[in-house]
Amino acid sequence: MRSGDVLHLTRSASPQFVRPIVVRVIRVLTDWHTYHGWCWIDGYQLNARGDAVDRRSLYVRCEGVRWRTATPVSPAQARRRRVPA
Repeated sequence: MRSGDVLHLTRSASPQFVRPIVVRVIRVLTDWHTYHGWCWIDGYQLNARGDAVDRRSLYVRCEGVRWRTATPVSPAQARRRRVPA
């Protein structure tokens, strides 16, 4: 995991995620000591449109993390990305 990664966190990442969430990683907190296979991350929780709604520090099982290949795009972001014809 590294800064900018978009993760889908479910119960396989930690029992706290009864409802799955999507997070954009700010940084992995390597100086915080954890159990083997677990890590702390700072990130922004994203809503369905891909907008950051909350900043969180999360304790997750590294093997249970799922990477998202694409970030949800808000309509405003889609308009900015369009190339004029």
